[in-house]
Amino acid sequence: MTSHHPFVGTVLDETRLELGEGPVYDPDLDCLWWFDIIGRSLRRYDLATGAASARTLPFMGSVIARIDGTCHLVASDEGLFLRDLATGEFTPHCELEPVSRGNRSNDGRVHPCGALWIGTMGKDAKTGAGAIYHVAGKTVTRIFDAVSIPNAICFSPDGATGYFVDSKINKLMRVPLDATTGLPTSAASVLIDGRDLPGVFDGSVCDANGDIWSARWGDGALNRYDASGRHLARHDMPARRVTCPAFLGREANRLIVTSCWEGLGADERAADPMAGATFELGIPVEGRIEPAFRL
Repeated sequence: MTSHHPFVGTVLDETRLELGEGPVYDPDLDCLWWFDIIGRSLRRYDLATGAASARTLPFMGSVIARIDGTCHLVASDEGLFLRDLATGEFTPHCELEPVSRGNRSNDGRVHPCGALWIGTMGKDAKTGAGAIYHVAGKTVTRIFDAVSIPNAICFSPDGATGYFVDSKINKLMRVPLDATTGLPTSAASVLIDGRDLPGVFDGSVCDANGDIWSARWGDGALNRYDASGRHLARHDMPARRVTCPAFLGREANRLIVTSCWEGLGADERAADPMAGATFELGIPVEGRIEPAFRL
């Protein structure tokens, strides 16, 4: 039976982001990174001080992955870049797809083997314009094509199962993987059909037990499912358009959720005043530190 929990957490960051996305905890710096994709900014929250800061980006960034404590990999509408932590400078790493396609990066996550799964989509969310790619070093492999809004990319703790969704289709997919490479070994199948449920699947993350924590955009909820797709819990959130969860802290025992106000008019924003803020769920969780990307 699904348990229903009212929000007991806090606002981690009050800044209202038009499209808050891509949160990830960095154990090297003990901080949280996340983006305002449309606002072209990269935000940082330092756990030791509770201070939040931001830097303007030269592109639309959506995913950040640590590498070795000296640089990060950043996915954007202009491809993949290495970001030097000492200088903040960006160096091109590789191209995902031609910029002329008019796409941008969206959801993504590093597989336990160190390869990146990264999704692209049309900047106008054109149906079927995007894809999901597997990036190992500089080798880019398209693994799912004709994707409209790629989301919910996450992996089981052993790396043998991948999850993803096309939010326009609203079916959470499960696919068997080669745990040593992060590449699919057979076709994807539907784990949860969300078409008849309120809202749509957005960003997701797997905890240490293999349970899936999934933001429900439009429904103001963070849902928890087990690996069989059974709905374990619903956690209400203070904003309806929640976008992506992430585990936080060196013990990965905290959980945060980003949100957005993209697409809301003035009256709708007034009715959803916390849209765009970043929240902490306020309950202990058994999370995992995200793997580093392997160059």
